[in-house]
Amino acid sequence: MPRKADGHLQQEPQHGKKPNQKIKPYVVLQYLLRYTDENHVATAFDIVGYLEEAGISAERRSIYRDIEEINRVALMLEEDCTIDEAAEMLEDDEDGELKLVIYDKSRKGFYVRQRKFDLNDIRLLAECVYSAKFVSEGQAKRLVDVVCEFVSEHQAERIRHNAFLTDRVKTNNRSVLNNIAVINEAMSTRIDGQPHTPEKITFKYLKHSISDVSQQVERRQGAKYLVSPFQLLINDGNYYLLAFDDRSKDMRTYRVDRMKDVSFTGDPREGEEAFKEIDLRTYTQRVFSMYGGEQKRVSIRFVNHLLDAVVDRFGTKDVKYTKVDDTHFSISAKVEISDQFFGWLLGFGRKAMLLSPDDVLDAFKAYIDKVRDMY
Repeated sequence: MPRKADGHLQQEPQHGKKPNQKIKPYVVLQYLLRYTDENHVATAFDIVGYLEEAGISAERRSIYRDIEEINRVALMLEEDCTIDEAAEMLEDDEDGELKLVIYDKSRKGFYVRQRKFDLNDIRLLAECVYSAKFVSEGQAKRLVDVVCEFVSEHQAERIRHNAFLTDRVKTNNRSVLNNIAVINEAMSTRIDGQPHTPEKITFKYLKHSISDVSQQVERRQGAKYLVSPFQLLINDGNYYLLAFDDRSKDMRTYRVDRMKDVSFTGDPREGEEAFKEIDLRTYTQRVFSMYGGEQKRVSIRFVNHLLDAVVDRFGTKDVKYTKVDDTHFSISAKVEISDQFFGWLLGFGRKAMLLSPDDVLDAFKAYIDKVRDMY
């Protein structure tokens, strides 16, 4: 150590490295992702203040260098090029279209511009999560929080508020997502890269009880169902499993949110031939809309203003629409004949008329007589 002229030791200036500087650009990016968007900017002073509170010292000028590095790395990863190539592309980018972090001159601040998705995309995903009846209230809020990680805090606040305005019945079964995971694994042909033979599963099935409608009880006195799972389906906000039932030897649908204690059996699944006979593209119209029953092609006449409602119910595939006269049209479609189908049809009153076949007409008349006899 050098000495002063008087012989005393001269203290050298401290040039030690400041802590946490290597992670500073990462922290800057996370701050911008969380708190900025097209409508909200952060100045260099805002960012410096945030870093200081986090225990990372920074100068205003270093923030600009960090953001340059962020933009280079982001473009390198997006374009799958070298860091030097990304730097050259940014130099030629006069309009700033290639930058992840934009500087708004009018507001004198930075913000992150999203290029992979639109705010409305995230809002729609959040609304889909919250409108799913098979997801419990707590799970829906948690999943919406996950989705909102892709937008700023300001945008997330609006999305959460709008999503939670949805009001409808949600399941109380918190194991739904676990059920789905087990079912998917049971149906898989490969697990962890290794071949897997799709297998049967067992579960207990729940139903509501009039003694306490807020709680579900086990069907069949708690006896387990044994099925071969083939397809998960979503209809009207509910998750269903299409499976080959071991007892009835037929394809059945089960509400996933009513399944309890889902587990593997290790036994290869059955029912491949029965599953191949099902046309999944029309399955939801035939089964979910009209419930179970013998499938038959029927002809029904409707007044014209019901066309939208009929198309919503039956779709357009494998359904024939015909103009009858200036005020009526008819359809020919396959449906599952059941009391639920008759009840749906009866709801239109004199605006809908079942035309054929004769045996279904007779069954419909008997259904009407049975209801009338109750009064």
